[in-house]
Amino acid sequence: MEVGIFSSVNNAIYSVKMAFERYSKLSLEDREEIIDAIRKVLNENIDVIATMAVTETAMGNIPDKREKLIAAINKTPGLEDLITEVKTGDRGMTLYELSAFGVVCTVEPVTSPAASIINHVISLLAAGNAVFICPSPRAVKTSNYVTSLISNTIVEICGIDNLVVALDESNISMIQEVMSHPDIDMIVCNAGDAATKGALACGKKVIGEGASNTVALVDETADVQKAAYDIVSSAAFDNNLVHTSEKAIVAVESIVTALEESFMKNEAYVIRDQEQMLRLSSILLREDLKPRRRWIGKSAVEILDAAQIVHPENVKLVVVETIYQHPFVIEELRLPLLPLVKVPSYEAGLQMMLDIEQGYKHTAAIHSTSIDRLNEAAKKLQTAVFVKNGPSIAGSGLLIPNNYFALTVANTTGEGVLTARHFTRRRKCMLTNGFSIR
Repeated sequence: MEVGIFSSVNNAIYSVKMAFERYSKLSLEDREEIIDAIRKVLNENIDVIATMAVTETAMGNIPDKREKLIAAINKTPGLEDLITEVKTGDRGMTLYELSAFGVVCTVEPVTSPAASIINHVISLLAAGNAVFICPSPRAVKTSNYVTSLISNTIVEICGIDNLVVALDESNISMIQEVMSHPDIDMIVCNAGDAATKGALACGKKVIGEGASNTVALVDETADVQKAAYDIVSSAAFDNNLVHTSEKAIVAVESIVTALEESFMKNEAYVIRDQEQMLRLSSILLREDLKPRRRWIGKSAVEILDAAQIVHPENVKLVVVETIYQHPFVIEELRLPLLPLVKVPSYEAGLQMMLDIEQGYKHTAAIHSTSIDRLNEAAKKLQTAVFVKNGPSIAGSGLLIPNNYFALTVANTTGEGVLTARHFTRRRKCMLTNGFSIR
């Protein structure tokens, strides 16, 4: 059996709880050594993991999976994210520190199985926690391979086994059993709105990501060529699986032609023809106009071929002109097809953004050279991630250098972009009668 992988929920939870007690006795330097070793081992296995993820899930593409893994492994913040606060005065000192929460259950998505696990595990271990991973039923092999690599590395470094565990299979009832177990102290959910609602029903601390529909506005003052490059790079990345990548575009009518021309220069295929739109709708939508899940994460070429639409060989994104009411606009498709809605003005575009985003408060972006508009849009949208003049996927730490990686955006529970500090308890310690040297 792989290291850290169990067939019984109770055995797994007992083992990870014992491991947490041992881990709690280690120093911060020990934590750093463990995390450094995990990063090293995972870096050595990037190609294997990326290939496994695409092969098992049939979603995304290997080059972008590699880039996502590189970011998760090397750009996820560690102990440096745990900030200590202190206040001193004539009567003493007050110290606020971030302590471990305990045994944390993570519910992982099929869309980014390996990168999400790595991101969560590094953050949770940095915060001092033990981890019980609940992978998607459609990504068990990849998820457990990563879990076993991590668990084996921890054993080699400090001798603690089962600090990070998972089950040898996964289904909804098993995940529910883990989440509801009394020895699980917190749940981190990155597997969709329904999963987060299920976690919240367990009656314990939950950090969860819910529904999203990322929208970007391009106004008449924008650098259209840069906007097109950013949007295509972001929306096409890993076949649009990341929640923070653009799911719809709103563009002021006067620049739409220039924007579409720039899209095509960046390997996007623009569709204005009504018959082609109907073909795409017929294969991508069910009779109830909801997205067909089997197309999630498929490539632009696969989608166009299925719709029998002739296209250049190097297409990585499909852009379709449509109206706000179309399901392509109001449903999160999670595939490289981007609906474009034209508006007469920035003011109309801002209202359209609000309608498309639907109050999920997840991610939005704007391309404009007007400072007033940049600020107004950010205030009106109130999203956890708001990107100005850049690819919206940068909100997760991708495509932009010097930007830490954090894949989960907890819009439902309000924490926003998650790092190690969010997986802790904030504790207050006081010393009275002096301790100031001022």
